[in-house]
Amino acid sequence: MNWQHLDAQMQAFSARLTGEVKLTSEVAAQLATTIAADLRSLPSEKKNEIRAASPVSLEDRLAELHAFQGWMDQARILRNNPFVSRAQVVAQNYICFVYLPEACFRILAKACPSGSAAKRCAQFLSSNPVRAFRNAVAHANWTYRSDFNAIVYWARKGSDPGEPLERFEVEQMDLWFWQSLSRCVAYATYSNL
Repeated sequence: MNWQHLDAQMQAFSARLTGEVKLTSEVAAQLATTIAADLRSLPSEKKNEIRAASPVSLEDRLAELHAFQGWMDQARILRNNPFVSRAQVVAQNYICFVYLPEACFRILAKACPSGSAAKRCAQFLSSNPVRAFRNAVAHANWTYRSDFNAIVYWARKGSDPGEPLERFEVEQMDLWFWQSLSRCVAYATYSNL
């Protein structure tokens, strides 16, 4: 499969990929291609470990990701409809921050070799602040900021359930980066195992 289109989309985030995810500029320039190569080069026992981590087949996961992309394409057509826009936010946040971390990123972070692009991206998408946002989405602790340019959410800074929830905001540009990275990693993973 040719990953040039997805590589080009992710190049918009090169500075963030190098600064936050700690990828080299060469890897950031060809992120989907690199992750796909990471997955193809895994030993068969690691590929089997990833496949066996869920009762849902990777083919079904990929089909769900394609269906989600179809929904996103339809939602863009109806861009000026506030009901569709809100449904799009809910669907996108669930898929990118609840579904994919559980279905893909946690096992990738365990199975992929240290320093690989796949492992670094999976770890980034499974760690704070993305993890805190994921928990807020999963537990319905979020709302829109009054100008609709950010999401306000409440999460714990650590893992202690007795810790109080704190208020955070995630700006649209941060969400766009996290969502794009999430989908890139998932497509490259599900298409190469």
